[in-house]
Amino acid sequence: MEAMAKLTAVGVTAVVLSAVLRKNTPELALLLVLAAGVWMLVLVADGLGAVVALMEELADQAGLSETLLEPVVKTVALSILTRLTAEICRSAGEGGVAAFVETAGTVLALLAALPLVRAVAQLMGELLI
Repeated sequence: MEAMAKLTAVGVTAVVLSAVLRKNTPELALLLVLAAGVWMLVLVADGLGAVVALMEELADQAGLSETLLEPVVKTVALSILTRLTAEICRSAGEGGVAAFVETAGTVLALLAALPLVRAVAQLMGELLI
């Protein structure tokens, strides 16, 4: 809960300061938003590590190979990065670039998920035989 209070404080402060700066120096407003975003990501990085560790532990208990878990983690990471990058582009007034980022992120997520799709197809084939 403490982390959320910090995130809220930094987020609201960054939005207010950005709105003031955007009138005269939009470049500084964008840099402020980027700095606030990086700070927020650093704040929650430990939590993300704990989630990955739990997923690995559960996969280990279920007897799943790490090769099946890796595509899921990669796809989630790509999704987060794509979303953040697209929103930063939109904040900078570059909606077209944001659309390209989202498209490229989708393609990369599909590529990251291919080993999982192969494993599922192989399992289905084994079940049918």
